[in-house]
Amino acid sequence: MTKEVDRRVVVNPRQAGELLAAVSYVGGYRRARGRRLVALFACMYFGGLRPAETVALRRQDCTLPDSGWGSLILEKSRPTVGKRWTGTGAVHDDRGLKNRPANETRVVPIPPRLVQMLRAHIGEFGAAKDGRLFANERGGVVASTTYWRVWDEARHLALTPEQVASPLEARPYDLRHAALSSGLTAGVDPTEVAERAANSVEVLLSRYAKCLDERQDVANRRIAELLGEDDGQEDGPGGGP
Repeated sequence: MTKEVDRRVVVNPRQAGELLAAVSYVGGYRRARGRRLVALFACMYFGGLRPAETVALRRQDCTLPDSGWGSLILEKSRPTVGKRWTGTGAVHDDRGLKNRPANETRVVPIPPRLVQMLRAHIGEFGAAKDGRLFANERGGVVASTTYWRVWDEARHLALTPEQVASPLEARPYDLRHAALSSGLTAGVDPTEVAERAANSVEVLLSRYAKCLDERQDVANRRIAELLGEDDGQEDGPGGGP
C-alpha cells in the first residue's frame, strides 16, 4: 500500500527559499560546510531529485545555459548502505536509478533559478575528480549523515521553534515531496510530473492526493477571479474584514 504524503511536511516557496538561504550560513566560511550543499538541496526542491540521485550528479550530466531552462541527465544513484552491503568496502553503493532498468537514464528539466545556482556552485567549488558536483572537503561522496546534520541546523536557523518541533520539512527528502506537490498544485499534467520524478501516475496520485485537493482550491480561486466573483473562501483565520 502506498503511503500518502503528510501535507504538513511540505514547505511553500517562501519557506523553501529561507531554508536554502539558511543552509549557506551553516558552519564556518572557510570550511563552507553549508555553502557547498546549498545547490544539492536546491536540486531536490527545484528538480524533484531523490537525495541519492543528487549525490551522484556529475558535471557532464548538466546542461546549464547562460539563461533560461536547463536539464539534468540522471543515470546513477549513490545511496548510503554501509560497508557490509556494498561488497567494495565503500559506504555508498553505486546503483542505477530507482524504478528504472539498469543503465537507463532520465532527463529532468530544471528552472533558470536552479541553473544559476548550479553554475555558481561549479564556479566556487568545481567538481570532484570523477565529475561529481557535490563532494565533501576531501572530494569524497557526501554522506547522508553530513547533509542531514546540515539540514537540521538550517531548520533551526530558518524556522520558528514551533515549526522546528513540527513535521515541516523535517527530512531532506521532504524537499522532493515539496517539488512534486508544487507541480501538481500548479496544474502540471500528472503524467509529466510522474515522468520527471520516475514514478507511475498511479503512485504519484495516491501519494499526493491531499495536494490534489489543494489544486482544486487553486482552480476555484482562479475561476472566481475570472468571473469577477467572490469565491466564498475566508481570508485566513476569522475571515476577512
